[in-house]
Amino acid sequence: MKVIMVMFDSLNRRMLQPYGGDWVHTPNFQRLSQRSATFDNAFIGSMPCMPARRELHTGRYNFLHRSWGPLEPFDDSMPQILDEEGIHSHLVTDHYHYWEDGGATYHNRFSTYELVRGQEGDLWKGDVAAPQVETAETRNSVNFRQDRVNRSYITEEIAMPQAQTFALGTEFIRQNAHADNWYLQIETFDPHEPFFTQEQWKALYPHDYDGPLFDWPPYARVDQPPEQVQHMIYEYAALMSMCDHYLGTVLDVMYELDLWDDTMLIVNTDHGFLLGEHDWWGKGRMPWYKELANIPLFIWDPRTGVKNERRSSLVQTIDLPVTVLDCFGIDPRPDMQGRPLGDAVAADDVVREAALFGVHGGHVNVTDGRYVYMRAPQSADNQPLYNYTLMPTHMRHRFSAHELKAMTLQEPFDFTKGCQTLKIRPERNRYMTEAFESLLYDLEADPGQQNPLQDAALEGRMIEKMLDLMRANDAPPEQYQRLGI
Repeated sequence: MKVIMVMFDSLNRRMLQPYGGDWVHTPNFQRLSQRSATFDNAFIGSMPCMPARRELHTGRYNFLHRSWGPLEPFDDSMPQILDEEGIHSHLVTDHYHYWEDGGATYHNRFSTYELVRGQEGDLWKGDVAAPQVETAETRNSVNFRQDRVNRSYITEEIAMPQAQTFALGTEFIRQNAHADNWYLQIETFDPHEPFFTQEQWKALYPHDYDGPLFDWPPYARVDQPPEQVQHMIYEYAALMSMCDHYLGTVLDVMYELDLWDDTMLIVNTDHGFLLGEHDWWGKGRMPWYKELANIPLFIWDPRTGVKNERRSSLVQTIDLPVTVLDCFGIDPRPDMQGRPLGDAVAADDVVREAALFGVHGGHVNVTDGRYVYMRAPQSADNQPLYNYTLMPTHMRHRFSAHELKAMTLQEPFDFTKGCQTLKIRPERNRYMTEAFESLLYDLEADPGQQNPLQDAALEGRMIEKMLDLMRANDAPPEQYQRLGI
């Protein structure tokens, strides 16, 4: 058996043809849907980028215990488990957060890996004389400048990091097509912002625009004029169509090498991206609305041969590593909470009654597939809140000495394999920078989440589901206090 996972970052389900998108060119996603089970109720878990990838290794939520960070010494890792069981795991990625402080322990869990440089603010090419780039977000000024430097070296399609990533991925497939027992993860940073691509993809979306370069939206409220907003949407669509093209190269090689009979294919993403919906750009600072939380997921499982069918079962990112292990006949580790999706693919069997999702320090959210309840912090200062870790790094830097001075030791959680962790109060919270209310929605009657419900009985039932899942995750006591439940 072989497994290929193709993972995109910030892939919007609502713009894909299999999910009703009617103007973005995504014919290969449509072709994929005709060859696989398409899941309608796939949801995120821990957010954003690296917390989601931690779930892909560990099969359990992590956002209640810490923010963005590396794999911990006590974490299970699906690719490492495969390697220990004699199954080769290989990662090809241009997702540059893997080689920052906050992601540095992930790619080394694979048997082998290849890293492609140049996305976004990847500290890749050095140009000392390059000018500073003005931005309203001070924290992004270095990223903006480095992105401009990187782009100056990416002048044709073949040099695009995504193009290189898929070329290396299909090279691995060709090299190993006749071997058995391997797992390949082809993972691109696209269509994550900035929405930088080549002219052939932009040409699919002709429009009049003579404003400034605008393909990197701020994580902020929309305050640009309508024509600039529409331009940004077209820039995203162009990059999505490029993603569709390179997905097609994987489908093509699977047909060419006759791999469908013994190769599982999973196509997924970590989360969506707001392009003006709810008057927001981006993700993280706002509640995790459906456009962000309800993600596309396609699975071809040769054990069942199900294709061109929809699945309504409520599934999550934590299920994917367990599904991969199950495909190779390997039992999940005891601390994994995800469930294998073989039966859901085969017959739409129920996987779970409720799903938990969120970001460290933000809303804690629960959905049963129809209703979603978004519980906000109940105190003005969003406290108490702690990180529990043995790997004290943030996204791009280590925890500061000031943060570490006040740290204490925490007794083991039920998933830390008897290890105590550091208990550290964060200096600041990148997310939940504004005060939001708790929100309750009926996703069936109000899929756009425009009209919050006021229903105390329903809210109480959703809180009970939330509490059950938090207890099962051994959530730290202060999370209940922070949420007032």
